[in-house]
Amino acid sequence: MHTSWPQILSYGYVAPHRFSDEVWRPAERRRGDDNGAEQAETLCGPGPTWFDHRMIIEPTLVRGLIAAQFPHWADLPVEAVAASGTANAIYRLGADMAVRLPRTAGSAADVATEHRWLPRLAEQLPFPVPLPLAQGAPDKVFPRPWSVCTWLDGTNPSPGDACSSSDLLAADLAEFVLALRRIAPEDAPPAYRSEPLASRDQATREALAAVAGIVDAEAVAAAWKESLCAPPFTATPVWVHGDLQPGNVLVADGRLTAVIDFGCTGLADPAVDLIAAWYLLTAGARETFREAIAADDAMWTRGRGWALSIALLELAHYRETNPVMARIAAQVIGEIVEEGQGKAAR
Repeated sequence: MHTSWPQILSYGYVAPHRFSDEVWRPAERRRGDDNGAEQAETLCGPGPTWFDHRMIIEPTLVRGLIAAQFPHWADLPVEAVAASGTANAIYRLGADMAVRLPRTAGSAADVATEHRWLPRLAEQLPFPVPLPLAQGAPDKVFPRPWSVCTWLDGTNPSPGDACSSSDLLAADLAEFVLALRRIAPEDAPPAYRSEPLASRDQATREALAAVAGIVDAEAVAAAWKESLCAPPFTATPVWVHGDLQPGNVLVADGRLTAVIDFGCTGLADPAVDLIAAWYLLTAGARETFREAIAADDAMWTRGRGWALSIALLELAHYRETNPVMARIAAQVIGEIVEEGQGKAAR
């Protein structure tokens, strides 16, 4: 299966990070706000929530924005991406560029962050990342900032495929994460998931209650309790990507070729990026990743807790609306439960 950034997984997966977390934490809508539904209505008609899945931004609007603000690109074709994310509507511009238009006020705030930080991060990372090329200004046609960035060709991994068992991919992911951690933190923003893991306890338990009939609730609760018992992170926060899931990496021949979507990036507990171990890798490759990343027991346990919490929130929200995302989340939960059962048997 061949796709191109940012055509997130051709079978329909869309990166959920800025929506699913907030469905279960409405008082903390850091990537949206109480005016979201009204703003969505302005662009696409009335909707029931602050993010409306029916929100469609037409190609004609994108062509008009490009012609008005970047006329030197006006003759390039604009192609709608088959599956855009919940945070941005995405269009391919010509052969080498992508246009990203934020669907929410919160994701609009990411535009300036990515334009400021991605060029600096890219210089110090061992794998390609999408580079901002131009920043569109809000106007009467589209009332939020938007961006044009580089387009990276590649394939998104599918959970459980041959790539997920690749020790080479595990080593590449570790190399990326470690390189990101080493970047100087001065003036860096907090990551989207910069809160202590324990602060997610109520939201995680509510999500578990919502899906108790489709997961091993007792085993999941035990795994979550174990995560909360890990020593908390007290050191200086480091750079994290914040959302190393299948839709946000590109691979080829079992190797990492690019990392995309930095809307969650910033400073946080380094355990946040260990979610890659359960979202992208199977058991054997997971151990390779852990050894390469040199994660101690406390960090590894927190990382498993982050993966479990995120997956539970995703499964609770998307189980009836997006079967692909629900399947990925359920697989992550299953991997964590199986890992716990294997530990108990030893």
